[in-house]
Amino acid sequence: MLQLIDKKKKIFFYLILFVLLSTQINKNFQKKDILSQINNIEVFGLSSEENRSIINDLNSILLKNIFFIEKKEFYKILNSNNLIETFDIKKFYPDTLRINIIKTNFLGITFNNNKKYYIGSNGKLILIKNYEKIDQKYPVVFGQNSYKNFVKLKKIIDKSKFKFEEIKSFYYFRSKRWDLKTNNGILIKLPEKNILETLEFASMIKENKKFKNITIIDLRQNNFVITSNE
Repeated sequence: MLQLIDKKKKIFFYLILFVLLSTQINKNFQKKDILSQINNIEVFGLSSEENRSIINDLNSILLKNIFFIEKKEFYKILNSNNLIETFDIKKFYPDTLRINIIKTNFLGITFNNNKKYYIGSNGKLILIKNYEKIDQKYPVVFGQNSYKNFVKLKKIIDKSKFKFEEIKSFYYFRSKRWDLKTNNGILIKLPEKNILETLEFASMIKENKKFKNITIIDLRQNNFVITSNE
């Protein structure tokens, strides 16, 4: 009978010990979880106002666990900002996210639904607010949805001898071809294909003194050039 009582005491002791240990472990996990919550988001790369705006957009991920947060949760928010070209996110434990942003380069100005936009090198439109002064150094791009193809054209121009800074305006047509107008008032009509080779040829004509008075270089037809002084 005495042995049975001792056994019961031992079982009771182990149960109490188990409860105490479980409570302590649970408290430690809760404490660790609180310490791992995201409490601070730092953004760099844009203006102070733009950085603050992005931090506000990311408020939804505050207090989430820094160890288990999924990238898609903040990638979706950052990718929706048209000012961002690329970004890098680093975790600083226990509770800080640091986001370094590279701002998109403005390539041109265009119009869409009676509003003015900068065209970013990321292929997105950045609204020009009414109170903003437009930077005149950027060329004007005309044509419906032209900005989607403008970035591709810019890359081709950069590979050619033609200088992008020499172009005052771009005109995009539904036939998927471009006209360019230089700062000197020369209108260059490009074909739909073989744009790089055509730009090289247009650059040669433009620099040739024999054509110093021309106002139009029409290169739409293969192996055929039309120039005009009108």
